[in-house]
Amino acid sequence: MEIERWERSEEISDAEKKVIQETWSRVYANCEDVGVSILIRFFVNFPSAKQYFSQFKHMEDPLEMERSLQLRKHARRVMGAINTVVENLNDSEKVSSVLALVGKAHALKHKVEPIYFKKLTGVMLEVIAEEYANDFTPEAHGAWTKMKTLIYTHVTAAYKEVGWAQ
Repeated sequence: MEIERWERSEEISDAEKKVIQETWSRVYANCEDVGVSILIRFFVNFPSAKQYFSQFKHMEDPLEMERSLQLRKHARRVMGAINTVVENLNDSEKVSSVLALVGKAHALKHKVEPIYFKKLTGVMLEVIAEEYANDFTPEAHGAWTKMKTLIYTHVTAAYKEVGWAQ
């Protein structure tokens, strides 16, 4: 089963953490624009995800989404949370804590199905790889693949902790 494979997070080596942090520093310099690109692609590829966002769930046009202040605000929040994780990759308790808060809020308050985190982190990886192709070496891709799994693993662990039932 695919989810079970996803739930096993591989250890991110010190060298991979450094690659993630170096790549992210360039990405985060354009955090709002990259975040908006990620969310627009996410909503275009997975339109059912918009059901959780009353402010822009009826938007179909990517240009309209791009101009949405609510979407931009959410993009900044998403990028800020990822930034906190990246900055604290050497502090596993902080990473777990941040991602547990994200998971619990999305499970209890927003009622978002956890599969959307898998989809969102995949889109995040695609967008970063495309927009930062020169920085996205095979080593960076491998490190970011582990990062994507780490995010999903911790977020879904929080869902299990709160007794999420689909």
